[in-house]
Amino acid sequence: MTDLPKNPSAKKLGLVIDLDTCVGCQACVVHCKEWNTSSTASPLADTDPYGLEPSGAWLNRVHGFEVEDADTGGCGRTVHFPRSCLHCENAACVTVCPTGASYKRAEDGIVLVDEAKCIGCGLCAWACPYGAREMDGVAKVMKKCTLCIDRIYNEHLPVEEREPACVRTCPAKARHFGDLGDPESAVSRLVAEREGVPLMPELGYRPTNRYLPPRKPAAPQPEAALEPAPGGFLGWLDRVLAD
Repeated sequence: MTDLPKNPSAKKLGLVIDLDTCVGCQACVVHCKEWNTSSTASPLADTDPYGLEPSGAWLNRVHGFEVEDADTGGCGRTVHFPRSCLHCENAACVTVCPTGASYKRAEDGIVLVDEAKCIGCGLCAWACPYGAREMDGVAKVMKKCTLCIDRIYNEHLPVEEREPACVRTCPAKARHFGDLGDPESAVSRLVAEREGVPLMPELGYRPTNRYLPPRKPAAPQPEAALEPAPGGFLGWLDRVLAD
């Protein structure tokens, strides 16, 4: 089995996802797929992508849920929940790997797969409680989010583009990237301000990524009494439209 780093760095690169801001547009999903299909770090393969039964691996998914809020009289709202690898500190997907293909980097905490060592046994997928790993049906090896390691350390890219593709493309700015091991980083301050939470902390995997919970919607206000129609031109226009 594979060991976790014995002397990991304090640096913990990860994502902060704002569930209050995410609109479920799937832009992060599509750009993740596009980047990881065309990149050289860990290219994704698809089967019959333009046919009747396309199939392939997706490293980032967004699920939608309808929820009710008791504080607002049971009013419903839609919450969009992005899901990808959480780059856990106590990553069980690493410790169950029989070949060392799944490993966690000591220098920044990113969990990766060495495809040359992967035998496609699927043990890591069974060990991951977050459903963050997918088997590539063509390559027959496990694929997962790499935090776009081929972007974030790429000195040939402009500094502003050295972030994961999903973060770069989010139109609502619901995704944030940075060092969650640094309490003074922008992402750590955001987590502290919005009381960000890890996903299922009771399992003991200590995920690096954090979710910012949705803000409570405002309680519905009673309808205001109708004001008399204004005089002058606006009053005339109201009367015309009402006829």
